[in-house]
Amino acid sequence: MNAVHHDHGAEPRLGDKLQRLLPKLMLSPTFLAALFFLYGFIVWTFWLSLTRSTLLPNNVFVGLAQYRYLFGNGIWWTSLINLGVFGALYIGLSMAIGLFLAILLDQRVRAEGLFRAIYLYPMALSLIVTGVAWKWMLNPGLGVQQLMRDLGFTHFTFNWLIDPQMAIYTLVIAGVWQSSGFVMALFLAGLRSIDDSVIKAAMIDGASLPRIYWSVIIPSLRPTFFSALILLTGLAIKSFDLIMAMTGGGPGFATYLPANFMYDFAFQRGQIAMGAASAVMMLAAVAVLIGPIVFLESRRKSDV
Repeated sequence: MNAVHHDHGAEPRLGDKLQRLLPKLMLSPTFLAALFFLYGFIVWTFWLSLTRSTLLPNNVFVGLAQYRYLFGNGIWWTSLINLGVFGALYIGLSMAIGLFLAILLDQRVRAEGLFRAIYLYPMALSLIVTGVAWKWMLNPGLGVQQLMRDLGFTHFTFNWLIDPQMAIYTLVIAGVWQSSGFVMALFLAGLRSIDDSVIKAAMIDGASLPRIYWSVIIPSLRPTFFSALILLTGLAIKSFDLIMAMTGGGPGFATYLPANFMYDFAFQRGQIAMGAASAVMMLAAVAVLIGPIVFLESRRKSDV
C-alpha cells in the first residue's frame, strides 16, 4: 500500500515538472533563432570590422585599423553631423506634436475615433511610400511650389528638396509626419491611465486646466516620455528607407546619414569591413544614448 501511495504521489510532481518545462520548450526555437540570427550576426559584424574584408569576407585580423580609417573619413563625419540635426529635430518635434495632439484628444472631443484614425494613418504606411509621397509633394516642378505658382503666386519658391542647406529639413518634415501619430497614441494611453482623483483635487484647489497639465499631468507621463524617446532614438539612428526614397542622401551628401554610409561602403563600394565598422558604431551610439536613460529609469523605479 505504501508503494502504491508513493507512485501516486510521484505522478503529480512529474506532471508539474512537465508543465513548467513545456513553455520553455515552446519558446526555445524562437530563442535559439534570435540568438543566432540577431546576436550571432552582431558578433560576426564586429569581427568583420576587425578584418581586412573588402568585396568578400576576409579573416585577416587588422585590429582597429578600420575604425581609424572610419573616423578619418570626412563623409562619416558629415553623416554624423546630419544625424545630429535630423535626430534632434525629428525626436523633439515628434514628441511635442504627439503630446499636443494627445492633449487635444483627451478633451473627449466628438468623433475622437475618426481623429485617432487620421493621426495614426501615416504609421500604417511604409517609409518607402512616405518618402516617395513627400518627394512628389516637395519636388519644385511637381509639388507645393508648382501648385502655388499655378494659383497665381508666380514668385513663390519652396525648393528645399534640392537645396543642400535645407534638404535635411525635408526629411524631418516627412519623418515627423510619419511618427507623431504613433507618439500621440502612446501619450493618449498615458493620459487615460492617470487617476481622475488627482485632477479633481487640483481643480478643487483652484488650479487652471493649463496649470494642471503642466504641473500634474505631464510630469506623470514620465514613463511614456521614456518609451517614446527610446523608440524615436532607435528610428532616427537607423533611418535609411526614408532617405533613399526621398533624396538618396543628396544633394551631394546633404542628407547622408550613418545608415547610408554603412550601405554605401558595404554593398556599393565593396568595403565590407568599413561598412561593418560603421554598423558597430551605430549600435554603440544606440547603447550610449539609450543605456543611461534605461539605467536612470530603473534606478528611479527601484528607489520608489
